[in-house]
Amino acid sequence: MDNWHEFALAVHEFEKQALNLRADQINNNSLPKSAPTPYATWSELQDQLSTLPLLLLSGASTEPDCDLGAAFTPGTPHGGQMNSVLDQLETLALREEHSVIISRQGMRLSNLWNVHSYADVNANVSTASPQTSVTTLPENWSPLFVQGTIDAGFTLKQSSLHILSDSEIFGWRPPEPRRIESGSNLAKQNDIFFDFNPADLVVHIEHGIGQFIGLVSRKIDQISREYLRIKYAKGDTLYVPITKADRLTRYVGPDKKQPALSHLGGAAWTRARERTRAAVEEVAKELLELYAKREIVDGHAFPDDTPWQLELESSFPYIETDDQRKALEEIKRDMQLPRPMDRLICGDVGYGKTEVALRAAFKAVLDGKQVAVLVPTTVLAQQHYLTFQQRMSTFPVHIEVLSRFKSKSQQQSIIKDISDGKVDIVIGTHRLVQSDVIFNDLGLLIIDEEQRFGVTHKEYLKKLRTTIDVLTMTATPIPRTLYMTLTGARDISTINTAPESRLPVITQVAPFRKTLIREAILREMDRSGQAFFVHNRVETIDAVAKLVADFVPEVRMIIAHGQMPEKQLEEAMASFVRHEYDLLVCTSIIESGLDIPNANTLIVDRADKFGLAQLHQLRGRVGRGVKRAYAYFLYHDNNRILLSKDARTRLETVSENTHVGAGYSIAMRDLEMRGAGDILGKRQHGHMAAVGFHLYTRLLRKAIKINKIGSERDDQDKLPDWDLSLVSVELPFDIGLPKTYITDRQLRMQLYQRMAELDSDDGVEEITAELSDRFGNPPEPVQNLLFQLKVKLRAHQAQIDSVNTEGNKISLRCRSLEVEKVRRYLAAILPDDARITRGKILLPIEEKNQGWQELLIQSLDILISCLDSRIAV
Repeated sequence: MDNWHEFALAVHEFEKQALNLRADQINNNSLPKSAPTPYATWSELQDQLSTLPLLLLSGASTEPDCDLGAAFTPGTPHGGQMNSVLDQLETLALREEHSVIISRQGMRLSNLWNVHSYADVNANVSTASPQTSVTTLPENWSPLFVQGTIDAGFTLKQSSLHILSDSEIFGWRPPEPRRIESGSNLAKQNDIFFDFNPADLVVHIEHGIGQFIGLVSRKIDQISREYLRIKYAKGDTLYVPITKADRLTRYVGPDKKQPALSHLGGAAWTRARERTRAAVEEVAKELLELYAKREIVDGHAFPDDTPWQLELESSFPYIETDDQRKALEEIKRDMQLPRPMDRLICGDVGYGKTEVALRAAFKAVLDGKQVAVLVPTTVLAQQHYLTFQQRMSTFPVHIEVLSRFKSKSQQQSIIKDISDGKVDIVIGTHRLVQSDVIFNDLGLLIIDEEQRFGVTHKEYLKKLRTTIDVLTMTATPIPRTLYMTLTGARDISTINTAPESRLPVITQVAPFRKTLIREAILREMDRSGQAFFVHNRVETIDAVAKLVADFVPEVRMIIAHGQMPEKQLEEAMASFVRHEYDLLVCTSIIESGLDIPNANTLIVDRADKFGLAQLHQLRGRVGRGVKRAYAYFLYHDNNRILLSKDARTRLETVSENTHVGAGYSIAMRDLEMRGAGDILGKRQHGHMAAVGFHLYTRLLRKAIKINKIGSERDDQDKLPDWDLSLVSVELPFDIGLPKTYITDRQLRMQLYQRMAELDSDDGVEEITAELSDRFGNPPEPVQNLLFQLKVKLRAHQAQIDSVNTEGNKISLRCRSLEVEKVRRYLAAILPDDARITRGKILLPIEEKNQGWQELLIQSLDILISCLDSRIAV
């Protein structure tokens, strides 16, 4: 026990809160008076602890005399404010006290001090470069800069020695070494496509639209496995093996109309699918022509990274995720090409899109270009301004913010500086796209949440896209921009990996209750945190704030909404950020991008009046640090059934999808609730209604890929792209995820769907390791399933249609075997046990031949090498 007294006080406080909470629940008749207390009292705990040996770690009651600890004091924090740092160094030099600055940005800090020294006659001038080791201190009391890193700085009083580190200067600890994380992403984008529930409409690529009934087990020819049961018209039933789940997608139409179920074996589905395939062929050709036109437009080619670029990136206080690194590489590659970039960064809330955009902006500035950052709200503009200022404070970059927080005279001054080229980066709201704002040499436009801007603004942005590089950020997940991605008219970078240590937000949907609001706010205050209370009606926000103050009289509260005077709103937000208040009662003005890590409780009043994407965006305002966050979505109808069906669905969806990276799942559900609308244009409306949004986009993606390959290749003998989902593999053993291994049906379903989507051996290895880690050593049916996945991947590479059992043989059906020369070639190199016919290869699986699995893999590898060599020739 480190401190027994503190421990006892904490237990007493928790016991007091628990007794008060119990009394409130008894008074509200939500708990009977006779209900026993569900916890041990402090006296009971003491009785139990008294029987155990007690080890105190707080030291002896009398401490030995030692002045060493008192000689050290913590350094002064500056929070990235360079003027404050330089002023302190100057003061120490004038007082003839030594200062040593140990920083990963030693060169930049040294340069800043040299500039400051020459500008101030009172400062001691030093032009020495940063050192990597120190043996003596300067005699002229000038600061000594050391290139390196330590955990924290300090002051040694008796020696008048001051050590400053990145922790005091920039406000963060030295980051861990960069590392590349491997491992499966548990929130794959496509998972939601196949997250079926009973009664959902689904589309089978070969059999059409049906209704999902459930997951069933069947035994055929003494082989047991699980199937997806699909109901079709006239009571027909289709059993889809779980290994072929990738042939199914959830049906999402252009509107809420329910399509008719298809007939098994009928020609209507085949005709509809082929009509759609022909239609997407035309669209694919048009889009490729558009893409080709973009390629020949002249733009500015930015140079390779400079040392300053590397310095800025190395000062990032966190470890970049793999997706962040990949997105940045793609953006830099686009910027360095001699054509205008038009790239979209798509990622969930809090996934680090701003840092990626910030680095792109810095790259543009280093080449002498101006950067404009367009955001939807003044609050977000101010936050981005502070973020950019802090990250670039050690570099000579002039950053301004243009919004209604600035007076008219300030706005005019900034606009003049922009036109004169004095401003490098300007961050602003729609004020940036007005006619009086003229840039001297704009090179990069960054747009945050483009869908929040009006038609006029979008037309203006559309013109800019033809001449300058444009980078758009959105937390609106991929389905709404999927069509643009497929067109090639816009490139996309996705950030799907959550930052390290990100925890899911605990979400609760409940009626509006005094006790719930009070408990939520007090819990946050007990851990020195802050909370948001969102009420989206300005007319009644003051009354609601007074009501909350009556619920929690001890809370320090401030109000903020978009109709407040600029200075008042700015000061309200700034004071909340400084933790002068515990609770911010506000409208949805906090919805976009606001980042206050100390605020980790969100209460949304009348949540049933918000859209699904809005609810997810609001929830993204909390849980951005390492603390567990809580979100409460409240409605005023005590009977939840009285809410509209859509409102109930929205609230249920946001409460069910609480995992990290749930944005994609929520967007897909939103798409299903409202329909895809005109996302693909009126001309394609009927085709999408016939086959569903997901199958349409899959066919379009494949058509674009084939047309692109066809236009680029010169070798006409190259075989066409093979669809992995159409490869059929059925091997003679039990396969599946047994209920005794994974008991949860929904979890088994999700794992089956993920396995069906695997497209590489690395993916199979990753999910094998994950299964072992989460559920223990895989039993034989699971091992068989993983082996069958490997076979499917190899069969796909070998251009094989199917791998099935025929009697006591394994049959590999392959169209290339129709060529006699190919059959003769394979006969010479395949194992002697293999028999080749016109169209298939037969491998023995008699019981005496225990190595049939190895023989199958060996034969597939030979076919792959044969195919590669034939194409090469």
